[in-house]
Amino acid sequence: MSVGSNESGNAYDGTTSPKAALTSRDESPEELQEKLRKEKRVRLKVDLRLCTIAGLLCSLNLLDSGIISSASVTSMLHDLGLDHGNRYSVSILIFTVASVCFQLPATLAVRVLGPRYFFALITFSFGLITLCTAFIHTWKEMILMRVLLGVAMSGIYPGLALLISTWYRREELQLRFAFLQCGEVTVLATGGIVNFGLNHLNGRGGLKGWQWMFLTQGLVACVIGIATYWWIVDFPEHSDQSFYFLTKDEAHIASSRIQRDRGDVVPAPFSWREILHHFIDPKIYGFAASFFLLNLVSTSLSYFLPIILQSGMGFSTNKSILLSAPPYYYAVIPVIISSRIGDKYRLRGPVITFNSLCLIAGFIMLGFANQVTVRYVGTYLATGAYISNWAALNSYQASNITGQWKRAVTAAAVTACNGLGGVAGSFIVRQQEAPRYLTAIWVSIGSHILIICIVAAFSVFFYMANSKQKMGKKVIERTEGFRYTY
Repeated sequence: MSVGSNESGNAYDGTTSPKAALTSRDESPEELQEKLRKEKRVRLKVDLRLCTIAGLLCSLNLLDSGIISSASVTSMLHDLGLDHGNRYSVSILIFTVASVCFQLPATLAVRVLGPRYFFALITFSFGLITLCTAFIHTWKEMILMRVLLGVAMSGIYPGLALLISTWYRREELQLRFAFLQCGEVTVLATGGIVNFGLNHLNGRGGLKGWQWMFLTQGLVACVIGIATYWWIVDFPEHSDQSFYFLTKDEAHIASSRIQRDRGDVVPAPFSWREILHHFIDPKIYGFAASFFLLNLVSTSLSYFLPIILQSGMGFSTNKSILLSAPPYYYAVIPVIISSRIGDKYRLRGPVITFNSLCLIAGFIMLGFANQVTVRYVGTYLATGAYISNWAALNSYQASNITGQWKRAVTAAAVTACNGLGGVAGSFIVRQQEAPRYLTAIWVSIGSHILIICIVAAFSVFFYMANSKQKMGKKVIERTEGFRYTY
């Protein structure tokens, strides 16, 4: 269920349309239709400008995992000495640790510096570090590069989640996060095919195939970083500072529609006391735990899928790289469908639960089926489900909090725990357990059973809080008329 608030502070629930929430005593039907038409045009402008670049930027993190996972089935591990002990897993782990440590200050920096400067800087830095990785010679140098890369990428996920959540009404969020994921997984899948081609350049120009992967995609990221400065948009209250974006009237429309929804367009003055105060809200820890459990799976699949295909299913190096792409193309279908349903019917918990059940089914096929075809189909189900849940969980947390600084804190907290899930996920795929990888299978299944339990607990809590709010006994999130979405 979902609700919002209008300018008079009156709540509307799932039975009241956004159109009704716009109605004013002084507006004629014609004026209302004109207002709706203008809002739709503004929202389309935001979609075309923000969701496109956000999808590209968000893909950089997965692009990194795509490069290193594809390179892991080439000569890279041997060339750099990463094939001894758990050095490869450590190289993945250290990236995540560095990223987690800098996520809260990086997310606050988005607000302080502004999206244009912040995202342009970190994207160009990511590309430069990736490019330089093509010329390293030892595993120690790889560890250093992974640390620098983790710092550079620390603000991407939480910063984009914060920026997107400020531009859309709550019943529009999941589809927009889905657009983000579609761009992300499409780039990742295409990157896998590109890596397949780049691996055939092995020996050209004195470079190995894996070096061509890092060099080429690092250069592309640098170009995207430069373009980001003019492409990405600022926060709604500063949208007039964006490059050729909204007119002053359109900027007012964009801000007023968010103000009606939750009343937090303009951030309160920065205060460390206010920032730290948000950490006593138990919801943040429930959301963070859900992302931790989700990323156990995403890390194990995104970094290790080519290895699973090679060692677990017997495919060659090039086929392993190539076959790791189709599950990500497929993921676009369930993420769009589930997000459309979630936004249309204002459902969050049931969508997350359904996606979790699909993932469990996929890992059962991957771990316990005997036919390679059935196991490979299991990777489609699992990949589609965890990517769909990334969009669903982001809209779940963004729909149930108010206040710009609380959004920044929550985005940083959930992304940090998402990263910690990546730390754990980097160790659950054990080479010695090929071809079944039972530790990864059982951990992935168990993690999503726990996600279902967390969602069930939240649903009970949200229902009780909304019931008290309806009776006038409770003000939720310090905002009159606000109710939880579940």
